[in-house]
Amino acid sequence: MKKAWLFLVTISLSVLLAACSGDDESAKMSTSTEESASDSAEFANEEQKSVEAEVEQEGATEDIEAPNTRMIIHQARISTNVKNLEKAQHNMEQKVKKYDGYIVESNVYLESDETSTGKMVVRIPEKHFETFLSEAEAEASKVLEKNVTGQDVTEQYVDLSSRVKSKRAVEERLLAFMKDAEKTEDLLKISTDLAKIQEDIEVLVGKINYLENQTSFSTIELTMYENRVIIPEIENKDLNTWEKTKKQFITSTNSLLSIGSGVIVFIIGNLPVLVLLAIIAAMVVWVIKRRKIKE
Repeated sequence: MKKAWLFLVTISLSVLLAACSGDDESAKMSTSTEESASDSAEFANEEQKSVEAEVEQEGATEDIEAPNTRMIIHQARISTNVKNLEKAQHNMEQKVKKYDGYIVESNVYLESDETSTGKMVVRIPEKHFETFLSEAEAEASKVLEKNVTGQDVTEQYVDLSSRVKSKRAVEERLLAFMKDAEKTEDLLKISTDLAKIQEDIEVLVGKINYLENQTSFSTIELTMYENRVIIPEIENKDLNTWEKTKKQFITSTNSLLSIGSGVIVFIIGNLPVLVLLAIIAAMVVWVIKRRKIKE
């Protein structure tokens, strides 16, 4: 009986130990799996960072081929007096077409009957920049102002080209990582980094295209003034000599009639007073004469 009891106790302990051992192994396997996934994602991240650093270093040490000529953004502003604004503006439009340029803006302002102003903003291929300026000056009767500026963007262009090359190399390495990625989390992380790199490339390429456009076409602002001298003409229709003579005669006659009418009105209206004054005056004269006779 004691042997049976000892046998049951031994079997129970064995089962308990086996169960504990299985739980430990399961926990270890789960922890190992999580650590493996974490290590894999971290490895991919570190690998991408190392690729970026490596390519950027290569871009810094590798010489980027510079343009054959300096890249200059030319701008000019000219103010002139012209004899005929309409004709001058038409001629400038024809010259723009002649040199394969294009008009950005064109306006005409009529400030008064004697003064009008025309403004044009044109873009001319860089190779025709100096020639166009010379012809614009020749079109004017007088050059009032001329201002020419140039901005050298060669170094900026080379720097942007270098950065694009570096970003494209990173893009290629990330695409290679994406092909080799087996886990979903690694694929998502690489896709996010790839999208960011491609966005950076688009921004840099946009800046490069802008510099190429600005350096291949020069911007010229033309302001043309026309000052006209207006000579008044003799207009016979405004003379009307006979009509004016009749008007003046009638006006003079009316004035005389008005004066005569006023005199008549004054005399008749003041007749009692005038008669009294006449009587008084007659009496004074009679008294004076009497005194002279007595003397």
